[in-house]
Amino acid sequence: MQKKFPRENRKTGALFFKAVYAIVSVIPKGRVMTYAAVARRAGNPRAARAVGNAMRKNERWPDVPCHRVIPSSGLIGKWSGRGGSARKKRLLLQEGVRFDNGRVPERWMLT
Repeated sequence: MQKKFPRENRKTGALFFKAVYAIVSVIPKGRVMTYAAVARRAGNPRAARAVGNAMRKNERWPDVPCHRVIPSSGLIGKWSGRGGSARKKRLLLQEGVRFDNGRVPERWMLT
């Protein structure tokens, strides 16, 4: 059963998602951000999981390039888009992101 939130929380959530999409939409090709970094920029540093939820619900790809958002571990993470994580990695490689031992080095990450 889906949890029901009071109207003000739903509105706050919608505003947070809007902020997340605005931030992710300006991540340049060849760079990535972590879910935590996006959450910090969106004004809620404890909302990394909510950023993941926003990315999962993203219907505006490629305008909102959710494949450029990764876990703090630097691993590729999951991608709900067609082709899954393998396609996410392929897209990042095509954009110039490189991996060391399966992780994105910090030099490719925006904070």
